[in-house]
Parts: sequence; structure tokens; C-alpha cells
Amino acid sequence: MQALTEKIFRLSPPGGLFDETAVRNLFAGRSEAARKVLVHRACSAGEIIRLKPGLFLLAPEFRKTHPHPFVIAVLLHSPSHISLESALAHHGLIPEAVYEIASVTSARSRSFTTPVGVFSFTRVPAVNPQAGVRAQNINGRSWAFIASPVRAIADLLYMRKEVTWEQDGPAFLTDSMRIERDDLKTISFDNLDEVCDSLRDRRTVNYLRGLFLEMKK
Repeated sequence: MQALTEKIFRLSPPGGLFDETAVRNLFAGRSEAARKVLVHRACSAGEIIRLKPGLFLLAPEFRKTHPHPFVIAVLLHSPSHISLESALAHHGLIPEAVYEIASVTSARSRSFTTPVGVFSFTRVPAVNPQAGVRAQNINGRSWAFIASPVRAIADLLYMRKEVTWEQDGPAFLTDSMRIERDDLKTISFDNLDEVCDSLRDRRTVNYLRGLFLEMKK
């Protein structure tokens, strides 16, 4: 076992995730160049996985717990929240999607292809990026910011510039996104005003308010 792997294993970070700060603290007496060599050796030995510069993950055989993809997403690009199809699947509104973890960010759009999956971050401008977003406990050990169903739909609508309430109505969600109408009726619209006030995109707001009135019927 490499020296870095051994110390991180003893540290036992949740999910096996750690960053360069942990490396610096564990090897405070080493130079930056020496610490980079330790990281390179552990990665080359397959004991540590580099997710991005400065963010690492212990290989499966050295983890005591495994990280949830949503937690990895939070660490890959911040500020961000789980949204779009990933949030809709999390809320049980569409079939589980495992191909890509989709997030929304108020920073620039980015995408990371890592050994543990693909993570996309799409920029959606918002006055309050946390509108309709809540911290949720994941698997009893970790937390992640996840969009409510209304916010996830709002983020999706913002991206789909061709979709309007007048033209598409609920069919966009029931047909294109495969959300059951009965499931749409279970969605809480308690944060509708908060989300609409934050996004301020007329087309998106009109769709959300049209959906709210339709679901009340």
C-alpha cells in the first residue's frame, strides 16, 4: 500500500472522498513537489482515483463506505444543486437515470467524465440560486442540495427554449419526460412563487403557473 493510501485509509474519510487539503495536512512536513509525487504514485498504483485536480477518491477496496454520486457532484463543481432528470428520478417522477448525474449551477457550465461516472453542470441564471432547493440527507451519512420537483421542472424548462405552455401544455412532461399525470398531481407547489421570482424567465414562469392551475382541476 502506498504511503498516501495508508494514511487516507486510516483517516477513513466519508465515502473515501478527500481533497488536496487532506494531503497537505497529513504530510505537512513534505514539500508541495513531494506531495504531488505521493499522489502520482498512489494514482498510478490504482489505489486512488483522481476525479479532478485536487479531488480524489480511494479505490473501492480501500473504502469503508462508498460515496453517493450526488455527493461527488457537489464536490466537483460549486455552487450547484442536483436537478433536471437526476432530481426528477430522485423524487420518483421518472425512471431512474444512471447514465449521467445532472446538476444546475449559477457559475459556468461544465462537464466531468470520471472513472465513477459522468457529471454535467448547466448554468441557469437565478436571482436566488437556492430557490426551491433543499439540503437532503443521502443514504443516512451525507448531504446534498437537491431541487424540488417544481425547481427541477423549472430548470428543465429554462433549458428547453422551444417549450411553451400555450404550445405544449402538460404533454411536455407526460409525453416527452414520461411523468405520469397522477404523479404530477402529487407535486407540491408550495415553493412556486419562490422559484418564479428567482428565475424571472417569462416563458418558464408562464409554464409553471399554467401547470399549477392545470393540476388543481
